Amino acid sequence: MANIVVVGAGVSGLTTALLLSKNPAYSVTIVAKHMPGDYDIEYTSPWAGANFSPHSNVEKDSLVLNRSKDAEAGAAMSMPSDPNPWYTDVVPDYRVVPTSELPPGYDFGLRHSSVCINTALYLPYLASQCLAHGARMSRMELSHIADAASLHHSGKLADVVVNCTGLLASKLGGVMDAKVTPARGQTVVVRNEATPMIATSGTDDGPNELCYIMQRAAGGGTVLGGTYQEGSWEPAPDMDIAARIMKRAVEVCPELAGGKGVEGLSVIRHGVGLRPVREGGVRIEKEKVGAVWVVHNYGHGGWGYQGSYGCAQGVVELVGEALAV
Repeated sequence: MANIVVVGAGVSGLTTALLLSKNPAYSVTIVAKHMPGDYDIEYTSPWAGANFSPHSNVEKDSLVLNRSKDAEAGAAMSMPSDPNPWYTDVVPDYRVVPTSELPPGYDFGLRHSSVCINTALYLPYLASQCLAHGARMSRMELSHIADAASLHHSGKLADVVVNCTGLLASKLGGVMDAKVTPARGQTVVVRNEATPMIATSGTDDGPNELCYIMQRAAGGGTVLGGTYQEGSWEPAPDMDIAARIMKRAVEVCPELAGGKGVEGLSVIRHGVGLRPVREGGVRIEKEKVGAVWVVHNYGHGGWGYQGSYGCAQGVVELVGEALAV
């Protein structure tokens, strides 16, 4: 039986560990500084919006709106204006929104069914599934990725170490990836319910500020966002930004607050998360670090949940290759 140590217990680490632990030929140990239930600025997964968005679990209606002024300015928009994008056959209930149904100031909109995950429930679920398939979990902090090889629960050396350290890949010895930087995201979570989920192509509050509304499943509240501040490690919410986030949300979706404006929002908490962005994109590859085979899986930016299973499957293949060498 091959011994495997997965470093990291965010959505990427847990999903990877789950797929590996389903193979009866593998014995899996998960080691991590942060675990499900923690809220720490270094631990991205609990703060994530965790939705499916083809433009970059309860089925929700998703509305994407392009503002007229963004198109006129020639701004680089992540929101498409093509009425027939590649994912029309992927998402259910896809349709172009008639102009008569668009809010003032918007000239194009798409609507389709999507999902938004309640991270407070999903991360513990993934952990429980790993344990149910025989994996073990241990909380500890590493200074070097090669140290993980000696941390398998059997007491034997690991045959492969899987690096799912996210943002901390920029600080971990043996990795120290300077291409990994944070993209700070600030949100406000409210009790108000929103249907549909909404994302817009831009805001009047600068290129680093966003407007989206996503209702989480099972009482997880509605996430209002947001920001995309590259290079910022600031963990504290900026209350001026929070005020702008709420103002934008009720402007694009007045029914969110029952037509009462920002005063009609019931705030659960303010959140800040750091997306683990990597220049050149996600790193999924294997390499020898000293005498240890390491398979990397990090740098997912803002699409860690959306890409978690596909990337984990890529890791499974690389682990098999490493063991075959």
